[in-house]
Amino acid sequence: MPYLYQDSKPRPPALPGAARATHSSGKGYEELKQECLRKGVLFEDPDFPACNSSLFFSEKPPIPFIWKRPRDIVKDPKFTIGGATRTDICQGDLGDCWLLAAIASLTLNEKTLSRVVPLDQNFGPDYAGIFHFQFWQHNEWVDVVIDDRLPTFKGRLVFLHSAEHNEFWSALLEKAYAKLNGSYEALKGGSTIEAMEDFTGGVGEMYEVKKAPDNFYEILEKALKRCSMVGCSIDTSSAAESEAKTPFGLIKGHAYSVTGIDEVSYRGRQVQLIRIRNPWGQVEWNGPWSDNSLEWRSVSPSEQRRLSQAALDDGEFWMKFEDFKVHFDKVEICNLTPDALEDSTAHKWEVTIHQGSWVRGSTAGGCRNFLETFWTNPQIKLHLTEKDDGQDDCTFIAALMQKDRRKLKKLGAEMLTIGYSIYESPGRDGHLGKDFFRYHPSKARSKTYINLREVSNRFKLPPGDYILVPTTFEPHQEADFCLRIFSEKKAITEDLDENVAIDLPEPPNPTPSSQETEEEKQFRALFEQISGKDMEIAAEELEYVLNAVLKKTKNIKFKNLSLISCRNIISLMDTSGNGKLEFNEFKVFWEKMKKWINIFLQFDFDKSGSMSSYELRSALKAAGYQLNNYLLQLIVLRYSDEQFQVEFDDFLNCLICLENASRVFQALSVKNKDFINLNIGE
Repeated sequence: MPYLYQDSKPRPPALPGAARATHSSGKGYEELKQECLRKGVLFEDPDFPACNSSLFFSEKPPIPFIWKRPRDIVKDPKFTIGGATRTDICQGDLGDCWLLAAIASLTLNEKTLSRVVPLDQNFGPDYAGIFHFQFWQHNEWVDVVIDDRLPTFKGRLVFLHSAEHNEFWSALLEKAYAKLNGSYEALKGGSTIEAMEDFTGGVGEMYEVKKAPDNFYEILEKALKRCSMVGCSIDTSSAAESEAKTPFGLIKGHAYSVTGIDEVSYRGRQVQLIRIRNPWGQVEWNGPWSDNSLEWRSVSPSEQRRLSQAALDDGEFWMKFEDFKVHFDKVEICNLTPDALEDSTAHKWEVTIHQGSWVRGSTAGGCRNFLETFWTNPQIKLHLTEKDDGQDDCTFIAALMQKDRRKLKKLGAEMLTIGYSIYESPGRDGHLGKDFFRYHPSKARSKTYINLREVSNRFKLPPGDYILVPTTFEPHQEADFCLRIFSEKKAITEDLDENVAIDLPEPPNPTPSSQETEEEKQFRALFEQISGKDMEIAAEELEYVLNAVLKKTKNIKFKNLSLISCRNIISLMDTSGNGKLEFNEFKVFWEKMKKWINIFLQFDFDKSGSMSSYELRSALKAAGYQLNNYLLQLIVLRYSDEQFQVEFDDFLNCLICLENASRVFQALSVKNKDFINLNIGE
């Protein structure tokens, strides 16, 4: 699938007050609802119909699902019962525990919850079978409208459901998120932090529990107090271990929510506890401090009430923090602001956002391991001008996100392995070339390249100018991306895309016949032989002349020039408009041709007769054309082959096309200039 250049100029962060309507009709939730009420019909969403394509894309449903509205499932459906709480989330027959863990965390923050799940919806008198939810997507909030037809089997919900059988907010939220990503199947497998960011627009950080800092308890405590969303999981060593149950009742490869952290007085000393929730709504930790463990007998009833401790098989349990560090491997935290959990003070953060693309053959250069193409990746300049208060360095977070990969699953797309490197700027403008990266090491980089939707890291660097290069690990991999820069002080960012510029030498005047070189005399003789007395040749004759000459050139391994190329040459050089090439016109073109051949040979590194499309930027610049990413990507799509190679015939056509375009542009510029002068004169 082609990815075309996206303007990566810095953009302001999205305001949480407004969400963009996404329905294909162009209408928002309220307008669609009122339309249904006027017509006396229940809403049916054509964008996400009640059919198999909304369920699965790679298989048929394993059982015959029946889509039903809540009123057809229970007698008295409610949107929420007693508010939306974490106990309303029970996993169904879909491998989206990562999403459910994030929803459970979402319920802990009333303000954030009400943004994602507008709580003024109901099944009352103004019910029209339509609901809506809001999600953050790549620097904007979007409003997703759905109808309330849900997949069922034998009268029960198949996927996410509430413990209360007549409560439906969580099932409808899951449906809206499935629509956002293309289908229910697209939600299989993921990282909790992905959904957390879609619920908040926040920035994620990941901790490996075994390598966590000494104050990890305080970090988690601060995160929950700041209403950050926290998830945790246990690693698997093989696919066979996925969702395997340990002797302590924990599930490997499964996403849990962290819903509380506290200390309890136990036999005269304070014990640190952490509360975890399994989105299955059952299957719990059975070790110390589990629901029915002996430890609770030594804790006063008032203390148990304070901790909301209850021996219920609801998937939620307390465990000793030291046991948590032994049994769990990863913790994901989504901060609603990027404040460091290690700090004791909150900061106001500046945010800059870039949208861009990796396009195969032009800007998908891969990581630094692939030096020959690494330099072709997008490059973003970062100006760090102000030190942190009381510090010598500037703090910032760089968060690189690949876009829409889950939505593209049905087309075979998977999460790419992504990361970035940061270099000290050499102090010049423009896209940095291969030699810069050959001789300069990076100043900082993402901790790892990983196949997650987003990679984010916190850095402290001295004030100055830096170049951030976002990449996929392998070259030639296409995706759109969003890069967010959070900085404690104002940081200025700019895309190092080239300005379009043309710098062509004046064409030489043809030499008089008495001063012709030996080469030109040979061409004249060949011309006379083919053309006759008028000394003009058509495209077919030009094809013969050029290929005859190029075959005699020893250092050239070009394939024959095509007839189309020769027609294009005549269109470029024909000043009389008769569709033929005069000898003087040919002499001028041949000077161009020799220059273009030398440029091509310079970038045909292996002397194979073709050059890498990643070298086109430099080759065209040597020919006098400085192009931006957008134009470069279009040219690569048009003139390179499936192996990202450009043969000389295509290179020649590209240059002819650019020169013709530059003439048109210059003519229009002159005409506009004359028009402006005329108006000024009046």
